[in-house]
Amino acid sequence: MVAVLLLSVDTSASYSRIELQLSPALMYALAALVAFGLAAVFQKLATNRISAETAFATFAAGFIPPTGLIWFLEPVREALPTVPVLWAIVGGLLNGLGVLATLAAYRRGGKASLVTPLAAIYPMLTVILAVAFLNERLAPVQIAGIALALIGGVLLSRE
Repeated sequence: MVAVLLLSVDTSASYSRIELQLSPALMYALAALVAFGLAAVFQKLATNRISAETAFATFAAGFIPPTGLIWFLEPVREALPTVPVLWAIVGGLLNGLGVLATLAAYRRGGKASLVTPLAAIYPMLTVILAVAFLNERLAPVQIAGIALALIGGVLLSRE
């Protein structure tokens, strides 16, 4: 949690005092943390009894109700730009492959307490790629957050 808070610090302010605020973005990120944490437990329970592939197919079916709700609440009224749509599709494909790999690890005897933390440090790769390819900058406090997250992931994944 300390790593999450350090990574969420707004370093664009001109003052030297660090002030943590529970912004709407941080609240959504924390909601994702809870949802992903619960999802991993249910995924492990599923793969105790069914194949990783079947678990993945049923996992994917779980996206249908929220997709329908989104299209109902926010219908697409205009032509969507091709390149961002392709990025979203590639992102979804890679996310699906990551989930499938996680489910396969669970199914092949991986403990949720080992597999989940190791797979869950993927945002650190995202941060590194954002710095390398999107010209994002990190403040020292955010670098400390990355270090803590990596240390936490490694420590949690040790048996």
